[in-house]
Amino acid sequence: MTALPPDPEPEKTPDLEPGGGVSPGDTPPDSAQTSGLSHPQPMPSKAMPVAWLVLIGVLVVLATGFVVALGLGWLKLG
Repeated sequence: MTALPPDPEPEKTPDLEPGGGVSPGDTPPDSAQTSGLSHPQPMPSKAMPVAWLVLIGVLVVLATGFVVALGLGWLKLG
């Protein structure tokens, strides 16, 4: 058993010319093409990425300072 129905017989299909062609005017017009956006997209804010970079930079500087202070003996743990 096939999932698709069998192809129709060309002799019984309406509006076909001999040889299987279609008469002019029998085909529907092309559909409209859409390209581009329907409305302008808002620009994302640049404040949050900058804030995250600053926060990560501060954490890196603090961690580096902590490791350097431990290495120089300025901080004693335990």
